[in-house]
Amino acid sequence: MKKLNETMGTTMSDAVAEPPVEPAKSKKLPMILGLVLALLGAGGGFYAVASGLLSSHGDADLTAASSDHVEALPDIAFVEIEPILISLTGGQHVQHLRFRAQLEVVSAHQSDVEHVLPRIVDVLNSYLRALRLEDFEDPLALTRLRAQMLRRVQIVVGKGRIRDLLIMEFVLN
Repeated sequence: MKKLNETMGTTMSDAVAEPPVEPAKSKKLPMILGLVLALLGAGGGFYAVASGLLSSHGDADLTAASSDHVEALPDIAFVEIEPILISLTGGQHVQHLRFRAQLEVVSAHQSDVEHVLPRIVDVLNSYLRALRLEDFEDPLALTRLRAQMLRRVQIVVGKGRIRDLLIMEFVLN
């Protein structure tokens, strides 16, 4: 076989055809196309803003027309809880917690809630005094404490009278 290749004057590696070389494409065409599209987008954006298509001021008529569909606020009232000052001990340190809150109640039950306000203060005072300083180290402590206090107050007052407990002041020093 080697002799045959030598007589023909070519080897097998010479017989493999090389792929034809294609002319290099211009790289300027995509850049020019991108630049033209960017300019068209910028011009369209400018026109939309300048003509007021994207402005909220053009929606004034829609806002006025839809104001008839605004839901009324719920019939609620707020009952203020007198501030509570608690001493917290943790090892060698004694710190004080100043707590002040308001109860969001259904307006029809405002007098009922005000009537049992001393019991509410007692429940909150007892709960807060049972806490330790370690209970306040968690970043979500205030959310957890708020939920616990709301649940206790709802049990004292009765179901359906208190909607929420709003913490107005929670200072640990």
